This record gives sequence, C-alpha cells and structure tokens, in this order.
Amino acid sequence: MVLSFFDQFMSPTYLGIPLMALALALPWVLYPTPSSRWMSNRVVTLQNWSISQYTRQLFQPLSPGGHKWALMLTSLMVFLLTLNMLGLLPYTFTPTTQLSLNMGIAVVLWLATVIIGMRNQPTIALGHLLPEGTPTLLIPVLIIIETISLFIRPIALGVRLTANLTAGHLLIQLIATASFTLFPLMPVVSVLTMALLFLLTLLEVAVAMIQAYVFVLLLSLYLQENV
Repeated sequence: MVLSFFDQFMSPTYLGIPLMALALALPWVLYPTPSSRWMSNRVVTLQNWSISQYTRQLFQPLSPGGHKWALMLTSLMVFLLTLNMLGLLPYTFTPTTQLSLNMGIAVVLWLATVIIGMRNQPTIALGHLLPEGTPTLLIPVLIIIETISLFIRPIALGVRLTANLTAGHLLIQLIATASFTLFPLMPVVSVLTMALLFLLTLLEVAVAMIQAYVFVLLLSLYLQENV
C-alpha cells in the first residue's frame, strides 16, 4: 500500500473513533505538578521560571486591564508549544497542523478581544478603522481596507501556524524518504542527506517554539489595542 505524504496529517482514529480529543488532552499529563513545598525539584523550578519570564515579557507592555488574560494566554502558549514539539517525534500526530483547530482557537480569542474593545471603549475601537488626518476622498476606501484587514487577522493567525508546521513536516518526510532511497545506491550522498535532515530537525524545533510564541504574541497585540 503506497501512502501519500499528506497521510500524516489525517486525524487519527481507532475502531472508527476519532482520537483528536486524546491527542489534545494527553500533553498536559507530561508536565510536572507544582508542589506546595518550599523546595521543589529542578524540573518544576525550571518550568516555573520559564513561565514567569515569558508572562512578564508578554504582558509588560499591556495595561493592567489586559493582565487578566495572563493565565489564559500563557496556558495557550504552553499548550501550543507542547503540541508542536511532540509532533516532531516519530509516529506521532500534530493537532496544530489541522487548520480547523487553529482557526477555532484564533477566531474565538480574536473575537473576544474585539468584543472587549467594543464594550469598554467603542469610540477608540472604531477609530482604528480610520486613521487620523485621512483626506476626505480616501475615507470610504480606508474604512473598507481597515475593516478587511481586521477580519483577516484570525485567518492569518490560523493559516500561519498551520502552514509553517505543515511545510516543515513535509520537508522532513521528503528528505528522510530521499535519504532512505539513496542509501543502497549512493551511500555518501545518503549520509550527507541525513546530516541535512538533522540540521532541518533542529530548525523545526526552533520553528515549533517560535510559532507558538508568535501566535500568542499577536493575540496580546490585538488585546492591547482594545484594553
């Protein structure tokens, strides 16, 4: 049976039962539970330090009203980071390569920031659609352009995350297949291809971390405009 390169992105099933919920819930089991003791182990200490540094860097530019989102956005970043990193392991499934999942997260959180802006400061929120000092003739055109750019934001969030992870996984599979095929014919070229595959895997680890950070960073910027 010949498998397509895109079969790795199919949602896993077992006896006809979709396992997407299990793939989303399982990563949380891997994180150590913080203890109430004064001294904890190194893993928990490193985990707490990393999360606190990330939260401080992300929410420092925001007003105090946006700090209420710290727990949710930090949890989202840890969640996306875990899914992206686990997807690089062999025989695993990456839920964040599914556009439906990424769009579901992006649209809901983007819409929440827009609703907060419309409720708390409707004049300023609507003022973003028309820059100050715009010539009279350009007002209708700019309003249309800014409205379109506003609604494109969640699409860009979801598509960016999906495209980057999908492209990386496909490239790794293509190079791995080429290295395996070339090994009986040209062993030297195959070894060089394996070295390239190793470097690409390191790059994909960096991409997985950066994409999780960028996703939450852009959401915090959208939130900053509306609080």
